[in-house]
Amino acid sequence: MRGILCEQIGTFRYATDLPEPEPGQDEAVIEIKRVGICGTDLHAYKGNQPFFEYPRILGHELAGIVTKISNRDQGILPGDQVSIIPYLHCNHCIACRSGRTNCCMQLQVLGVHVDGGMRERIKVPISHLLKTEGLSLDQTAMIEPLAIGAHAVRRAGISQGAAVLVIGGGPIGLGVMALAKEAGAKVIAMDVNKERLAFCRSWAKVDLTINAAEEDLLEQVSKLTAGELAPIVIDATGNVTSMTNAFDYTAHGGTLIYVGLVKGNITFNDPEFHKRELTIMGSRNATKEDFAHVIKTISTGRINMDQYITHRAPLEEMAYLFDEWLKPESKVIKAVVEL
Repeated sequence: MRGILCEQIGTFRYATDLPEPEPGQDEAVIEIKRVGICGTDLHAYKGNQPFFEYPRILGHELAGIVTKISNRDQGILPGDQVSIIPYLHCNHCIACRSGRTNCCMQLQVLGVHVDGGMRERIKVPISHLLKTEGLSLDQTAMIEPLAIGAHAVRRAGISQGAAVLVIGGGPIGLGVMALAKEAGAKVIAMDVNKERLAFCRSWAKVDLTINAAEEDLLEQVSKLTAGELAPIVIDATGNVTSMTNAFDYTAHGGTLIYVGLVKGNITFNDPEFHKRELTIMGSRNATKEDFAHVIKTISTGRINMDQYITHRAPLEEMAYLFDEWLKPESKVIKAVVEL
């Protein structure tokens, strides 16, 4: 079986001799058709991904076809097109018992803690499959990154007309913006790249933008919010400076949500934190409910995946193109590997 391994920092290997998976109890084998490339893959390749060991098969934004299944009691059949929920939870810990399987104490994420889907076939629990009849393979592969945005938006408790500042116009940030707009928010996008901000306007339909490379950020946020700052700030950068500065833009009584993950510490000024009575949240992964919400939203046609996916390559070429995709001049929004 073919696949690609990240053998060590900065090194991929194309393999043709990977073992074939066989389904165990309540498992299915999925023939992978699409794999989205995301920030986690970038961090793993660069050596900046927490909770990561080498070698590892990357890939957790997945679309495929069921080929084998141990039982059919859950309504999944061979030949079904599916999205894979890549967060393998224990179902017993305090988080799982409260329905928060996305932050299970023993969580194993495909492509991070265990081998992922950058290969021809993978076996997964049947419970982690969602049928995507009516969606394309491209749309199906993009459900997972959009579900991360949907989870952050749900955590934020966005109300109709609420001002939401989303920092970072990468794939996750774009998903946050689009789904915050779906929830009725007035969205302000902040990024350092003019072209990316233009994409935020055209694709995510954000209301306002702030260029973080050119403007006095606190002044601009204050100006766009009538001096009150943003009641909800969602940082999707994974950049320690941005995540630290995000405190400054959050309104009194506001909520700051971190979607991006940084390998290090974040500090804040405690008197200012208490004065504003801020709420600080982490937003990790997504739940089945978030996946279902994204599937429903994509099905309406309100999110255009054709514009979101800008680069693609067959499996055998991915290892050679990855470094190019990392360069700013490549202007990658989302890259997809095709099998």
